[in-house]
Amino acid sequence: MDNRREHPRIPMTVNIKITHPDIGEKVIKTKDISDGGLFILAEPTAMPPIGSIVTGQVQGIIESAPELKMEIVRTDSNGVGLRYVDVD
Repeated sequence: MDNRREHPRIPMTVNIKITHPDIGEKVIKTKDISDGGLFILAEPTAMPPIGSIVTGQVQGIIESAPELKMEIVRTDSNGVGLRYVDVD
């Protein structure tokens, strides 16, 4: 299989708080992280649809981690792929 990823994935499990008006706040575990985004272990049907912008904040590593905007870009039976975005 041809790997066309721009950013390599790093397996990493951390808790991340995902916020969106449709779901409120949920703390979910990551599967992996890259410079371009992350993959969360979440039931896809419990998340907003592909194309939605959510806010994410890592929990428990540093006292006040920054909140990042992310776009839901894919789903599968294991979880949801998110891409970091700049939203002004």
